[in-house]
Amino acid sequence: MSIPERGSQSVVDRLGSVISPILWTLGLELVEVVCVGQGPRSVVRVLIDKPGGVTVTDCEQAHKTLGPALDVADPFPHAYTLEVSSPGLDRPFKRFQDYQRAIGKQVSIKLRQPLEGQWRVTGQLMQVDEQAVVLTISAETPAPQTLRLKREMIAEARLVVKI
Repeated sequence: MSIPERGSQSVVDRLGSVISPILWTLGLELVEVVCVGQGPRSVVRVLIDKPGGVTVTDCEQAHKTLGPALDVADPFPHAYTLEVSSPGLDRPFKRFQDYQRAIGKQVSIKLRQPLEGQWRVTGQLMQVDEQAVVLTISAETPAPQTLRLKREMIAEARLVVKI
């Protein structure tokens, strides 16, 4: 297995193209690859997910499978540390699938510009497509309100985690 040519893609993109199909065979999804540090202190963080959430066993299995594959792909001319983990419940949505997985749940959305004086909107995510999201907002109004937000209006979205 080899990483695609270095010229056209970043290291993260090259790693993602190697990692994603391997995770898919394990029933896992690649959320993000993050490379931090330099030289032998480099760390490759692989964030994974699956419907229903990731277990410690999933992370362990992914690590054991990805380690040898990345050794063959040899992404760096030096040693590095591989970390595999769940991105966490309150992570910002990065992909369309993150929005889809949150349908029916409470989400908090930070806007790029204020809407009626508000920079943040919280509600139940009812619908999502490539262009927009639809929320039902029930706070401080006698009747629930439906709000449609274009995706380009959204600076950040994440699940509301109740402890």
